[in-house]
Amino acid sequence: MALPGVTERLSWGQPAWFVKTLLALIWEQGVLTVKTDDRDLLVAADPQAFYWTRHHAHSRELVLVRLDHIDKPELRKLLLNSYRLAGGQPPARRQTTNNSATRIRPQFRITEYI
Repeated sequence: MALPGVTERLSWGQPAWFVKTLLALIWEQGVLTVKTDDRDLLVAADPQAFYWTRHHAHSRELVLVRLDHIDKPELRKLLLNSYRLAGGQPPARRQTTNNSATRIRPQFRITEYI
C-alpha cells in the first residue's frame, strides 16, 4: 500500500508511520496499533482480532489489531481510515498525463513488517 505524506520512524522503540499524527505502530510481533472511529464496535464484533490495553484507554481512536485474525482487504480498510484520521488526504487513484494513466505510488510499506 502506498500513501502520500507518510513518514516512518521509531515510536516506543517500534516501527511507526505518521502523517500529521500517528497512523500505525507495530505494538508487538503480529499486533498493529491503528486509529479508528469505530473502536468499540470493532472490539464488540470481533474481540479475537481487536482489543486495547490500559495504555490505549486514554485515546478512543486507538485499537490494537491481531494481524493473523484479519484478512488483507480488512487491513487495507483499517489503514486507509487510520490514514484519514491521522491527517492524510485520500490517495489519488490515477493521474492522467498525455492521455496515459500513471499510478501514483508514494512510499508506505507496512507490509515489510507484517
